[in-house]
Amino acid sequence: MTTSTLPKSRQQLILAVLMMCSLLIWLDNTVLSTTLETLADPVRGLNAGPAELQWATGSYTLAFATLMFTAGALGDRFGHRTVLATGLVVFAASSVWAGFAGDAGQLIAARAAMGVGSALILPGNMAILMWTFTGPARSTAIAISSTSAGVGMAVGPVLAGVLLDHFRWGSVFLVNVPVVVLALIGIAVLVPDFRSPVARPLDPAGMLLSISGLAALAYGLIRMGQVAAWGRTDVWAPIVAGLILLALFVRVELRSKMPSFDPRLLAQRVFGGGNVALGLLLFAVSAVTFYHAFYLQGARGYSPIEAGLAGLPTALGAILGAPVGARLVHRWSLRLVAVPALTVAALTMGAYGLFGLSTSLVRIEVLLLVQGLSIGMVLGPVTAALISTLPLERAGAGSAVTNTVRQTGSVIGIAVGGTIMSIVYRRAIEPSLHGVPGPERDQARVSAEQARHVAATSHLPALGRAADDAFVHAMHVGAIWIMLIALLGAAVLLLALRPVRALADAEVELLPAEEVGASTDEAAPQAGADARPVREGDDVGTR
Repeated sequence: MTTSTLPKSRQQLILAVLMMCSLLIWLDNTVLSTTLETLADPVRGLNAGPAELQWATGSYTLAFATLMFTAGALGDRFGHRTVLATGLVVFAASSVWAGFAGDAGQLIAARAAMGVGSALILPGNMAILMWTFTGPARSTAIAISSTSAGVGMAVGPVLAGVLLDHFRWGSVFLVNVPVVVLALIGIAVLVPDFRSPVARPLDPAGMLLSISGLAALAYGLIRMGQVAAWGRTDVWAPIVAGLILLALFVRVELRSKMPSFDPRLLAQRVFGGGNVALGLLLFAVSAVTFYHAFYLQGARGYSPIEAGLAGLPTALGAILGAPVGARLVHRWSLRLVAVPALTVAALTMGAYGLFGLSTSLVRIEVLLLVQGLSIGMVLGPVTAALISTLPLERAGAGSAVTNTVRQTGSVIGIAVGGTIMSIVYRRAIEPSLHGVPGPERDQARVSAEQARHVAATSHLPALGRAADDAFVHAMHVGAIWIMLIALLGAAVLLLALRPVRALADAEVELLPAEEVGASTDEAAPQAGADARPVREGDDVGTR
């Protein structure tokens, strides 16, 4: 079935169903961030340590990142509707598993299974959207669909707070099930079975290399936070092995005639540079979100619902930022809008280094609003620009390239951000542990949450205050590193979107087709009377 056979009313209903599916993914990310403090609690949660919480977050993102390009190939071969529905079923089943997990290990495994479901959902979701809409309506649909991220960011923390205040922590995962049921009904009734006319291989070698490479790299980084030493074999060996496996993955994909994940796309200046910048932004966002949950609920003592409400400005800013950014891009250019916005986002993350135990909530809320606005002004317009360059027949696999890079940034961001927090916290808390009995001392070294529990049960209020101070110090150090990573992303985006300089006519003719006119930011001379070489100062494709 082609898009021309679908009435407009049905297209709008399909868009609503697809937004419901993507909303699930964003809800799951945000409800977990609100639940981290509870999961770390020895009484109310699973007594999970920092490394286990990093893996509870990272296992989901790891599976998500490394399976998306395989899911795109599955959709092209078996139909995107079939793969999307399968992903929803896997997501619902693993949500039930996570909701009733008896320990941190089970939760990590269930979260990985949820990542598998999400990986099946997202490429099919985008492919169906691109098959359903065409022309200007497609750009509008992409922009509307991107607001599901902001809605998820807004609803997720508040929903998690309400559930945690009234039910056990597992309810934050069980709430996914009724949403999945509604989405499955909508898919069965409304969505045609779109599939690519060209079936691509499933690429099992690439899938195994990417999963094992990223898992080894993340393990080494998280392990470093546990032992606070680079020189140990169980730290550097997994990191080196992960980098080697990822290099082999790129080599395998480059030698494949029909790669599921095509690294050649990343070699293009605009597409590759834009994706790297978004990956670095998502690195920073994931790390600072990890800190934010422990700061509000742990160091500041807010309840889950209070912490959820306190995070609303970020979500509202992201919702408003995407359409505002799109309008500004239409008036000026993507470069003049996205680069300053990403710079501002980086500075707001660095401002966490100014937060303390008595920082005014109003100051925090204003900062979060600015942060959300700036992130929305980057993610929405840049993602739309990159996705619009994809050929329709590669919609599933092509969008998976963009999302794989972003999720990889999230995986590494959680691993590095959590590791910095663990190392700095342990060094800061050590002087306060003199005189604390051996078992309690070891427990207090693990995390601020464990130290507060020891302080409460052993009647050591000074230890609780020291744990808060040590955590805030660790957050300050981490915030500086996070800011620098995000600023690096702004620099990469500045270079990727730089205006095309003047080229001689002969040079234009010699450029490969994929380098001239392959993206919205590098336009080829048009055929006919309007043909001309690109002139210096042109900011093509970003108007």
